[in-house]
Amino acid sequence: MTRSFADLGRGSSWRFTLGNRPAWADALLARRIAAVVLAVAAVVLFVRGDPGAAKVDVVVAARDLAPGRLLTADDLRVDRHESRSLPTGSVGDTTVLLGATLTGAMHAGETFTDLRVVGPRLAAAAAGSPDARIVPIRLADAAVADVLRAGDRVDVVGVEDAGGPGASAPARTLATDAAVVLVTATGDRRGADRVVLLALDTEYAAAVAGASLRTALTVVFH
Repeated sequence: MTRSFADLGRGSSWRFTLGNRPAWADALLARRIAAVVLAVAAVVLFVRGDPGAAKVDVVVAARDLAPGRLLTADDLRVDRHESRSLPTGSVGDTTVLLGATLTGAMHAGETFTDLRVVGPRLAAAAAGSPDARIVPIRLADAAVADVLRAGDRVDVVGVEDAGGPGASAPARTLATDAAVVLVTATGDRRGADRVVLLALDTEYAAAVAGASLRTALTVVFH
């Protein structure tokens, strides 16, 4: 068959074109195909997870939860997750969380850990001491509680009642470097009813707890 001058150098068919491709083009195509296959396989494995991985029960939030909430059975749900994907301190039994106080907001489906609720692990982590304790106090000035946030470091200051009209007593520091772990919400109550939970070393915890019964307390921010 006679070819026109316009066809010269272009090959007569796609077979001719493929047959005359340079070797490096075939290698490049093979690498690209392999990359696509590997990417698809990675996505499939990510979605499916490892079918051979061990799964355990873990407690998650059954709905969005606000900080300071006393947890009930309706707030908790048990799911099964791969053990290696869970955060340290994950809780697998709902009974240990019932009635506990939540320290921070949680979205539905978030995993509960032992640092999510008021307890000894939270006290130790917040205060940096294995013997730390959590002490509830009410502040003399309710406005101070409005600006406190979990994680703030404060000193606790107390003023004894001098007993007479116009009399005053010197303020004294009851504890230093306390960690705020929770400030309860006001809800429909007066701001003066707000409670501040502080993580303190053992040596300070008893002094602050005792002073809170007879002394006006405030805090000094770091």
